[in-house]
Amino acid sequence: MNILVVNSGSSSIKYQLFKMPDESPVCTGLIERIGLEESVVTHKINKNGNRQIVKETFPIANHEIGLREVARLLTDAQSGVIDDPADIDVVGHRVVHGGETFAATTVVTDEVKEEIKKLIPLVPLHNPANLKGIEVAEKIFSNAKQVAVFDTAFHQTMPAVAYRYALPSDYYTELGIRAYGFHGTSHKYVSEKAIQYLENPWAKVITIHLGNGCSITAVDGGKSIDSSMGFGPLSGLVMGTRSGDIDPSIIFHLTDQLGFSLEQVKAALNKHSGMQGLAGFSDMRDITKAVEEGNKNAELALNIYCYRIKKYIGSYAAIMNGLDAIVFTAGVGENAENVRELVCKNMSFLGIDFDNEKNTAPSDAIREINAADSKVKVLVIPTNEELEIAQQCYQLLS
Repeated sequence: MNILVVNSGSSSIKYQLFKMPDESPVCTGLIERIGLEESVVTHKINKNGNRQIVKETFPIANHEIGLREVARLLTDAQSGVIDDPADIDVVGHRVVHGGETFAATTVVTDEVKEEIKKLIPLVPLHNPANLKGIEVAEKIFSNAKQVAVFDTAFHQTMPAVAYRYALPSDYYTELGIRAYGFHGTSHKYVSEKAIQYLENPWAKVITIHLGNGCSITAVDGGKSIDSSMGFGPLSGLVMGTRSGDIDPSIIFHLTDQLGFSLEQVKAALNKHSGMQGLAGFSDMRDITKAVEEGNKNAELALNIYCYRIKKYIGSYAAIMNGLDAIVFTAGVGENAENVRELVCKNMSFLGIDFDNEKNTAPSDAIREINAADSKVKVLVIPTNEELEIAQQCYQLLS
């Protein structure tokens, strides 16, 4: 089954093609800077054990032109991996927000598209681009089934005590204001890998997704029971440019006392806070370099970042009444050994005993970085959201 996975962002398209059930992609690609004069196309082909990279720069005005470029690359006489766009059986789409409507992977219909459209006010930066990707793919890959995989779906198992806010009840019943959780595709993938590794289907696992956006999830017996991102992807952990948890009174102070507009507050919390606000850098590699050079603001930012993660680990161990493993994943989680060390330092009370030698040993596979006698496993598991989407599509339609 040829499954093309598409992640359509506001100005980008990421894609991978799988010939399922083979889990190794035959090609991967990224189109960046859509709508600008110098759009960048990077297309990587894995063919007969050889890897080929095509990189081009030219104007791509919109997502339809971008996805038509993907179809051209997939069928190119020299570097193509299929003969015709009709060879694509399924297009699996990442959709950020499924609300309470979608708790599972879903074949796209006109009704499904209408529901995705209704959810746009909850994530105005994400769902419109995701929906555009679906609509364009329907034109270009007209023989394929279009399937939506929702980032929020994995968290639909959270109990009401976790997802309800202490607000008037009609805010939830009439307006849908509740915690939804995000990064669900990643949390599902790595938690399942951890459960397989532990050989314990009832394992209590905390998955920590650390990229530019960051979230942490409590997974009990394979089900998400709480997650740090809530109504939107702003709450919880400190992130690259997002604040994470703050006292809501700060918003009132900024608007009432300092005259900020709501748009200014929104920009401040989403684009100018987090590590960017604390240290002047949003990338953990830049933060780490600055710390090594003696930058005190960067050092404080790093400590705040890791402190917040530790707080969530403690609270999630409490609500699960136990802990078998914590999992680091995504760009920072998989690569920033200093973050993993700071998070796991002085956690022996929770049964976490860290091994720094294992932590600094590079590996692309699942690995333990805990001491041999640690009661709780500390795992680094590379995430693969595209493979997870392909697997969910394959399971749905096989």
